[in-house]
Amino acid sequence: MFSTNVIAIMGLGGQEMIFIFLALLLLFGAKKIPELARGLGKGIREFKDATKDVRENIEDGLKESDPTK
Repeated sequence: MFSTNVIAIMGLGGQEMIFIFLALLLLFGAKKIPELARGLGKGIREFKDATKDVRENIEDGLKESDPTK
């Protein structure tokens, strides 16, 4: 359901998704696509971890500087 919502937000239909997949297949080949997907997944995970750390640091700083507590 999540992927359907993402596709709907981006305005992509079934034909567009097939075209994008075929273009990726032609550009990178069948052996490179799993490696690219793994790298993309690792990059997204690192980004999420970094934003979580920044958010925690900001929240901790706000708690320390709050004069009412």
